[in-house]
Amino acid sequence: MIKKLSIIMPVYNEEKFVARAVRQVMAVSFGKIQKELIVINDGSTDGTSKELRNSRNQELKKGNTVKIITLRKNQGKGAAIRRGLIEITGDVVVIQDADLEYDPKEIPILLRPISDGDADVVYGSRFLGDRPHRVLFFWHMLANNLLTLVSNMCTNLNLTDMETGYKMFTRKVAGSLDLKENRFGMEPEFTAKIAKMNARVYEMGISYHGRNYQQGKKIGWRDGFQSLWCILKYNLFD
Repeated sequence: MIKKLSIIMPVYNEEKFVARAVRQVMAVSFGKIQKELIVINDGSTDGTSKELRNSRNQELKKGNTVKIITLRKNQGKGAAIRRGLIEITGDVVVIQDADLEYDPKEIPILLRPISDGDADVVYGSRFLGDRPHRVLFFWHMLANNLLTLVSNMCTNLNLTDMETGYKMFTRKVAGSLDLKENRFGMEPEFTAKIAKMNARVYEMGISYHGRNYQQGKKIGWRDGFQSLWCILKYNLFD
């Protein structure tokens, strides 16, 4: 039985979005399941820290608790998630990006296969179902499909969206992970490691509200090459 859900939110220079992200996450109801939000401020240099303090104070007035961990220097999404995993007290963990490309209201969709006892890990796929998707970058889509294909060839999984930022998993899986990648390479690393532990993996279709680079999107072509290397590294050599 799931009693608590831990939500890890890595944040880097998201002063325009982070207050809304915290508010939307804390507004989601999971019935009798408690929730905790663990925000990792990954060395932000803009007004993110101030926005987080204000958000925490607002949530305290509502009786909610938001834990904020501040890293002195920017280390990357993987490092922030690794730090957040140290703090979790829930039975299930989900990664929630602070840029709201993924809608917090859809977290219960991801939770369903785990609460039903069918899954250990759930990926929120941007390529399944009929939920709304913002139309953006063709080359990003092509790169994502290629990386997912190569990852599937190595893991023998049939994922549609290995690179998705929405990943949910049980605390038992979290305890077995030994993530090393500091940046976006943690996505294929995570996939390789849960495949090796024979975790039961499900996918659920989600919506996607993608941003462009003018709006603050951070992932670039170098991260794509790094992800390809991580697929090979953690499946064939690790």
